[in-house]
Amino acid sequence: MSHTATYHTNVTWKGERWGHIRMGNGPEMDFSAPPDAQGHAGVLTPEDAYVAAVNTCITMMFLWTVERFKLDLVSYQCEAEGTKLIELDRTEIFTSVTLRPRIVLRASEAERASVERRARRALEAAQKYSLVANSVKSEVRVDPVIEFVWPSRTGESARE
Repeated sequence: MSHTATYHTNVTWKGERWGHIRMGNGPEMDFSAPPDAQGHAGVLTPEDAYVAAVNTCITMMFLWTVERFKLDLVSYQCEAEGTKLIELDRTEIFTSVTLRPRIVLRASEAERASVERRARRALEAAQKYSLVANSVKSEVRVDPVIEFVWPSRTGESARE
């Protein structure tokens, strides 16, 4: 049976091109338009938040799928890039968000092909089940680099 969940934020204008956001989960921070839109550097912007929402949601779903696919995850780091189109009339839209995860998994030489296939399926499932990726108009692309480590003879992991 379907059900709903709600999430809340509260935004307050602080003057000029400054705002403050309080999120329902607790964090608070100042934000601004980006510097190229007469905003301020060094703080959260709506554009940063948009790209971060896609990146963090797919990351959390990937971690969920890693558990279910029984992958031995050593590390995960993901760079995200959002591309926006600025029309002649100054309307803007993000056309794509590209994620470049660098995934390190532990697997023996004999297991690597199978583990890599499972890791790619886990990434596909993460994208499929990502609330944010399912909610945005932009194309979401995932371009992973998958690396492996294996147990060394001393019991520590060795990187390939």
